[in-house]
Amino acid sequence: MPDFNIAQYDYLLPPERIAQRPAEPRDSSRLMVLSRKEGTTSHAIFRQIGEFLSPGDLLVLNDTRVFPARTFGLRSTGGRAELFFLRDRGEGQWEAMLRCHGKPKNGEYLEMEPGNWAVKLGRKLENGHWVVIVPRGMKLMEKLREAGHMPLPPYIHRDGDRALEEQDRERYQTVFARESGAVAAPTAGLHFTRELLESLQGKGIGTTFVTLHVGAGTFQPIKVDDIRAHKMHEEYYTLSPESAERILTTRRAGGRIVAVGTTACRVLESAAARPEGFGPGSGWTGIYIYPPYEFKMANALLTNFHLPRSTLLLLVSAFAGRERILAAYEEAKEHGYRFYSYGDAMLIL
Repeated sequence: MPDFNIAQYDYLLPPERIAQRPAEPRDSSRLMVLSRKEGTTSHAIFRQIGEFLSPGDLLVLNDTRVFPARTFGLRSTGGRAELFFLRDRGEGQWEAMLRCHGKPKNGEYLEMEPGNWAVKLGRKLENGHWVVIVPRGMKLMEKLREAGHMPLPPYIHRDGDRALEEQDRERYQTVFARESGAVAAPTAGLHFTRELLESLQGKGIGTTFVTLHVGAGTFQPIKVDDIRAHKMHEEYYTLSPESAERILTTRRAGGRIVAVGTTACRVLESAAARPEGFGPGSGWTGIYIYPPYEFKMANALLTNFHLPRSTLLLLVSAFAGRERILAAYEEAKEHGYRFYSYGDAMLIL
């Protein structure tokens, strides 16, 4: 019987194991390979991933693009404020997280940095976020590309190092990122280089793309004791007819569907949960995957090492088994693996 107590999905991680910078080059990160059938682990360098895949397998990659969602400004009181834009609600309104001292008020203006633009606070939402109104005619995405900062997770520290912040604009982004809309990177895809993808295709290992715009909720720990009581955040996804057909063709031919990251996995499983069966589509998904979930589409999963008590850890535990995953994490610590967004990778077969 599965254990639904969140305490069973916890582990200790020394702070020095949290990667603060990406591996250089991308495909030089380490790769743990976990075989569910054999119950074994092996160790490699990421660029060797093709040795563990077969001709006819299909990598499903998330092509979302992270936008510079973090901005800073001044309240009318003179106090500092940080705005973290999350998603476009239409008609000049955005949902955002606000950090500042004091109690901000509806209708208050924030003068954003660098100067010459301001936004207006609308109303506070039930989830604690704010509706922020941008000036009519202003293209916020263009303004953020000029004035915004990359929305690194809170466990990566930059302390105002502008050189590192500039590097993050490239490295906290996959080489195949296309569709802007994410506030967190699909980190399993960060390890790929264009050359590695071409090499894999040359070996008969295919690639196709889905889109899931990763939200800030991906970093939120589960705060309830019973994991079944957790309310999952929603994220917008797209599965094109071409990708859906490629996936189905691969399955019919006996190839494995390799989900590159928990986000690609969530797209696959969301599309499989449609009443009419697996197929193309788009919309908001709040699919929440935890043991003993039975996967319908993903045959293998490439992923990073995740935070304790997180929905991501629950998903990989559903895929490979909680005890096996936690044992693999302990082994990773013993072998000096780097954890979290800029860390090393795990291939679960």
